[in-house]
Amino acid sequence: MTTETSLPHHIARQFDASACALAPLGNGLINDTFLVSTTDGRHFVLQRINQQVFPQPLLINANLSVLSKHIRQQPGARLQIPAIVYTAAGESHVQDSQGGLWRAQSFIANTQSLESLRNLDDARQTGYALGHFHRLLSNLNPLSLHDTLPGFHITPTYLNHYHNISSQTCGTDPFCADFISNFQDRADRLETAQQQGRLYLRVIHGDPKLNNFLFAKDTASIVSLIDLDTVKPGLVHYDIGDCLRSCCHDPVTDHFNLDIGAAILTGYLSEAGAFFSPDDYAYLYAAIELLPFELGLRFYTDYLQGNRYFKVSAPEQNLHRAQAQFRLCASVAAQQAALSALIKQLTPDKATLD
Repeated sequence: MTTETSLPHHIARQFDASACALAPLGNGLINDTFLVSTTDGRHFVLQRINQQVFPQPLLINANLSVLSKHIRQQPGARLQIPAIVYTAAGESHVQDSQGGLWRAQSFIANTQSLESLRNLDDARQTGYALGHFHRLLSNLNPLSLHDTLPGFHITPTYLNHYHNISSQTCGTDPFCADFISNFQDRADRLETAQQQGRLYLRVIHGDPKLNNFLFAKDTASIVSLIDLDTVKPGLVHYDIGDCLRSCCHDPVTDHFNLDIGAAILTGYLSEAGAFFSPDDYAYLYAAIELLPFELGLRFYTDYLQGNRYFKVSAPEQNLHRAQAQFRLCASVAAQQAALSALIKQLTPDKATLD
C-alpha cells in the first residue's frame, strides 16, 4: 500500500517509470508542485491540483491543449508553453486513492524564475512578455476556453462574498474594514466598463506574478510564462494590473515603485498596443489601483474564514498579507497623477483618455 510520504514518487512513476527523485518547486499558495528527476537526467514538473480551488481540474489540461496549439500556429511566437506529459496509458492525469488529481508538464530547462526584479531591464522584459502573450492570444476566441475558476478576477463578486462573511464574523481588523469601506465604490469599474461595451473579454493568464515568468539564464530574456491553471476568458486589465501589483510592490514599505511600473507598461504596450482600443488605455489606471485592493480583499476574507484558500504558516499571515496589499493600493492612489501622466504619455495620439 502506498503511504502518503511515497505517494508523489508513486504518481511520478506513472508518468515516467524512470522517475527517481522529487523536490518541491516554487512557492505557490494553491497547488503542490514538485520537480521530478529521472535516472537518465531528464526533468518534468508534477502537480497535485487543489480541488477545493479548482473543482473541475480536468478543464485545466483541456485549456492548456487549446492554448499550446494556438500559440504554436502564431508567426513570431517567442514564448514556450509547457507541454502536457502523458502517462504510459495515454492519460493526462492520475487520480490517487484519496481522490487527489495529479498532472505532469514538461520542464523548461536553463531558465530561472525571480522573486524580485534585478533591474529595469527585467521589468521591461516582464511587461513585454505579458503583452506578447496577450497579443498571441488576441485572435483566439476566449469562449473556446473553459472558465476553470468562475468568479476569479471579478472584484465585485469578492466584495459581495466579503460582506457576507464579515456580517457573520465577530472580530474584524479596523484598518482592513475601514479601507474596504472607503474603496468599495470603485470595485466595479472594470466590470461596469465591460457591461457598457467599453472593455471586452479576451484570453487572460489570470496569475501573472513575477515568479511565473521564466528568464533564460544565459540571455536574461523571458522565454516562458508558466502556471497556466488560471488561463480563462477575462479582461486583460486584471492581468496587467496584477503584474504591476506583483512587480512594483516594495515589501518593506508597501510602496508602489513608479519607475518599475513605467518600465513594465512600456514593455507591455509595445506588444499590447497592437490590439488595444482607446478604452483599453483609458482603464489602465483603474486596473493598477484595483488589483492590490482585490487581492487584499481576498486575503482578508480568507483570514476571516479561517484561512481556507491560501496556504499560511501562521494564523494571522493572511491578515498581514491583506494589510500590505491595502497599503500598496493606497500608495497607488497617492501617485494617481503621475501614473495617469505616464499612461497618457504611452497612449497613441489616436486614443484619448477619460
